[in-house]
Amino acid sequence: QVHLVESGGGLVQPGGSLRLSCAASGFTFSSFAGRWYRQAPGKERELVAAITSVGDSTNYADSVKGRFTISRDNAKNTVYLQMNSLKPEDTAVYYCNALRLMFEYWGQGTLVTVSE
Repeated sequence: QVHLVESGGGLVQPGGSLRLSCAASGFTFSSFAGRWYRQAPGKERELVAAITSVGDSTNYADSVKGRFTISRDNAKNTVYLQMNSLKPEDTAVYYCNALRLMFEYWGQGTLVTVSE
């Protein structure tokens, strides 16, 4: 059975940092691109960061470039999102996604709240 389980969300003050993790099971994670999306209240889900299956290339939304870093450890079947210099507008539910051809899997999401 396919599972993507996010962890690491929570409440953080502006300027703080969080590291999200996404643990995959039930499929060949190392063959899938890894992506993080987020959805803020009242807004559409947006792509935040992406990484290739072998981790040799990454892409970021303009809004997070220079602040967020996506990485993966295929030996642990895990993809990470390091988030630094967090802003209130980063508040959202963050979702992990794995994609390969017509196969796409989603995690249940983890809430990140950036507030005083």
